[in-house]
Amino acid sequence: MAKQKAVASSSFWGELFRLSAYKKRQGRTARQVTFATMALIVLVGSYRFNIWLRAIFQESVSPSMRVGVVWAMVAIGLFLSYRLVNYSRFADFLIAVEAEMSKVSWPSRQELIRSSIVVIATMFILAAVLFAYDIVLTWLFQTIGVKL
Repeated sequence: MAKQKAVASSSFWGELFRLSAYKKRQGRTARQVTFATMALIVLVGSYRFNIWLRAIFQESVSPSMRVGVVWAMVAIGLFLSYRLVNYSRFADFLIAVEAEMSKVSWPSRQELIRSSIVVIATMFILAAVLFAYDIVLTWLFQTIGVKL
């Protein structure tokens, strides 16, 4: 109990710069997937930022400066992503998510295929019905003189 109070009372900034992982053996899959997703967002964002910098500051900023800024963004973004998945409140949430996901009863391959076929067929049927409604209403409005 005292350890939980100590963790809960520690500041956000203190946890942000702590180098150890919080409950490192729990919720590993959820944390790894979350970190990989956040890292992908950081990398794509940095790449897009590099393109934007190149377009805005065509020759006024040296390429080495631009690349340095982008790599600094990548390093800071990856560090913050890693620290976020080890932030006690967020890590506890991810641990709980992984625990709940282990309780889910996943469908078999055959059930998944049958359900997917039903959903896709229903979508096509509804699209055909809406298309028919559109054709009929367009004809009706043109017949009574309403301009579309």
